[in-house]
Amino acid sequence: MNIKAFCSDVDGTLLNSDRDLSPRLKSIIAKFQPDFPVILASSRMPNAMRHLVRDLGKPDQPLVSYNGGYVLSASGEVLDSVSIPLELVKKIIELTKKSEIHVSLYQGENWYEEKDDYWSQREIRNTKTDCIWLPSQEVMSLWGKDNSGAHKVMCMGDSQEISWLFGELHFEHGNDLHLYRSNDNYLEIAPKSISKATGLKKILEHSFDFGMESVIAFGDNYNDIELLQAVGMGVAVGNARPEVKAVAKEITLGNKEDGVAATLEKLFLQYS
Repeated sequence: MNIKAFCSDVDGTLLNSDRDLSPRLKSIIAKFQPDFPVILASSRMPNAMRHLVRDLGKPDQPLVSYNGGYVLSASGEVLDSVSIPLELVKKIIELTKKSEIHVSLYQGENWYEEKDDYWSQREIRNTKTDCIWLPSQEVMSLWGKDNSGAHKVMCMGDSQEISWLFGELHFEHGNDLHLYRSNDNYLEIAPKSISKATGLKKILEHSFDFGMESVIAFGDNYNDIELLQAVGMGVAVGNARPEVKAVAKEITLGNKEDGVAATLEKLFLQYS
């Protein structure tokens, strides 16, 4: 198979147990040709990925952020922007007020936090990105001026409350929203019409002369399933959910055992 691009999920896939890029991974990617695309596809916001591609020695790369809701070319041009409508964002916020659930709001390059608490500090630490401290009502007013919405709503809290919220939203808006339980305490909410696969396809159509069949992609969670199915070689890391492993062409070692690096070493030594 003639692989012409590398695409990977970030958390639980590319990052190790220290939530960082391993020296082994950086070493193999350094052997790629300078023009070989390294495309990160994540539920993260753009700035939470830019420092990673810089650390890989591959700055100015295309990015699939918010699970495909906000797609950027290598030059920073917005190739696609699909958001949750404002009224639906307001409904999600109202629902969470019946609980202790923490809500984070994301739009484009901005991340808004109302509460400085365990959850917000955890995200700042994990993503190495700064937020904007602003009450949700003020965020809604800001977005209302141009009738824009959220590229992502992230809800964090007690697993039972997160399960309750998932059920409520799935029952009423299952046709409109992607609802990802990235772990028991997290619910990531995105528009239904997008995915990492649609985001990667936009990038390839805009910037490259090859298609999805020439891409190797790595993932571990539900939001990686469409991506691994759509590319030429979809690889699940060893810690991936069973549903992800079921659609993958190959299963590598877990993220804590440098699974991505192990597969890249095997496939891409010809690029050294």
